[in-house]
Amino acid sequence: MDIFKELYLYLFLIMAGNSFGNIFRLTSYGESHGPAIGGILDGCPSGINIDIEKIQHDLDRRKPGQSAIVTQRKEADEVNFLSGIFEGKTTGTPISFVIYNTNQKSKDYNHIKESYRPSHADLVYDKKYGHRDYRGGGRSSARETAARVIAGAIAKQFLSSIRFTAYVKSVGSIELNKPYQELDLNNIESNPVRCPDKEIASKMEAYIKDIKKEGNTIGGVIRCIIQNVPIGLGEPVFDKLHAQLGKAMLSINAVKGFEYGSGFSGTKLKGSQHNDLYNNDGSTKSNLSGGIQGGISNGMDIYFDVAFKPVATIMQNQETINKKGEKITMEGKGRHDPCVVPRAVPIVEAMAAITLADFILLNRTIKL
Repeated sequence: MDIFKELYLYLFLIMAGNSFGNIFRLTSYGESHGPAIGGILDGCPSGINIDIEKIQHDLDRRKPGQSAIVTQRKEADEVNFLSGIFEGKTTGTPISFVIYNTNQKSKDYNHIKESYRPSHADLVYDKKYGHRDYRGGGRSSARETAARVIAGAIAKQFLSSIRFTAYVKSVGSIELNKPYQELDLNNIESNPVRCPDKEIASKMEAYIKDIKKEGNTIGGVIRCIIQNVPIGLGEPVFDKLHAQLGKAMLSINAVKGFEYGSGFSGTKLKGSQHNDLYNNDGSTKSNLSGGIQGGISNGMDIYFDVAFKPVATIMQNQETINKKGEKITMEGKGRHDPCVVPRAVPIVEAMAAITLADFILLNRTIKL
């Protein structure tokens, strides 16, 4: 009986849930202020041509210190591949990679060693595991998402015919309301906010700078479009394509909401207004379904929105509690994003690509 008790205690204290995907499967590792972060990508087919520069480009879009409106932590975020790629092609073996942390300032977090930041994972980590890495949030830090961007960039090269495009749709109450079909998506990378409308992007940037001066933070929404998706991805009951996309997006730090197609606005329409009528070729005249019907892709564009909350760390005094349950006043310290959405754009694209790569490979096994 003692053996079973020890096993139960062991299972209770380990941190599970560090992998995503079934066949195309990423396991990430590392902490924000540890020596490195990285991952192991399993299930990637052999013979895929890999452009390392494209992977690094996506990492550069996510990395800190890239503009005045993001955290000023300076990290090159240069990926080093340890296995699974030889002579520019995947070998079919696990692809392992590492990014070394070089600009940690762990002393910035000494003040939270015995206390809990509001809306952070500090308290729940302590209660669940009995011990936590308080430096930058440890495993709960959004720095972990760099591993997802690497895996997503590989997935994009595997799915070279499918296009993944995300952009900032809103920051606070400043919103880009135009349909994505009316936007020039080539403008997304022309400004630090990653909004394709230059005028609205300018307003968003100014607003984020004002929020930063206040020592405060703001949230926003990212829209993602997936084009050239084949018909048939997704399973009809528990593994619906939109359900897995939702899981992928909700696993990203600070995400509070996901909606695809007409989303919540569709609840205000009648069925006669909402139904996607067919063209002769099987495409639809409208696409309020968001490219997915019955949980399965229908060949139309998949589009969805991802809502991000304001970053929890603010440069203002806040009331909180310490480990003894005593009320204390905490001062925000460290280097943090005043708004996370500009850097989250490549993360959303990456998780979408990983999800579709997994379904593409699953479809291949079904057809065998």
